[in-house]
Amino acid sequence: MRPRRPRLTWLDPAGDPTAFPPLESVQEEPPGLIAAGGDLSPERLEAAYRRGIFPWYSEGQPILWWSPDPRMLLFPSEFRRSRSLAKRERHGGFELRFDSDFDAVVGACAAPRRGEGGGTWITDEMRAAYLEMHRRGLAHSVETWRQGRLVGGLYGVQLGACFFGESMFSLETDASKFALSALVRRCLATGIAVVDCQMETGHLASLGARPVARAEFQGLLAEHCNPTISPRWASGGD
Repeated sequence: MRPRRPRLTWLDPAGDPTAFPPLESVQEEPPGLIAAGGDLSPERLEAAYRRGIFPWYSEGQPILWWSPDPRMLLFPSEFRRSRSLAKRERHGGFELRFDSDFDAVVGACAAPRRGEGGGTWITDEMRAAYLEMHRRGLAHSVETWRQGRLVGGLYGVQLGACFFGESMFSLETDASKFALSALVRRCLATGIAVVDCQMETGHLASLGARPVARAEFQGLLAEHCNPTISPRWASGGD
């Protein structure tokens, strides 16, 4: 007899925002789906990230919560900085900023991109939620500027010594890589141990990220995603 497939848990928006089902409840199809519903309050988002869970859904869908296995992680010391990127960092004319225009970074990440059907998973609800996380000092942006214009960047959530990357964008060659490289330097300087890249892609692999089993990722969260560990994230230039 085949084992019974676990039922999908529906979260109550009015319920305990820290309550998520155990990881044994993760669905086999679609792989990594663990719950649906709830809300995007800062309390629920923080609780989700501390458990290795993140929201990802499209307009018109309920909020969907995921914990994929394996998990794509970038350990700062393993970042692959190509010669061309190193050269662009020295002579490309880019300006680096942190948290100078978080909302603009999220908006640029949300803009429809070629080859993606004109849609975006960063809904207005998601954008507002992460802006509130930013106001609370939990979400941050790394920005690439040229001559007063935002041309690339990324944003994510920092909890303890973990940075959970959400999205990045680039309007010029290497502009998002420039931001990622700056994030890595900041991680190395402040003691952030791991950058969560969520889903496995060839592009992330080329930059040094690698898949890690969910169980190992949970161990890393237990070690590094600790409220008593909080590397300083200073706004402004590097």
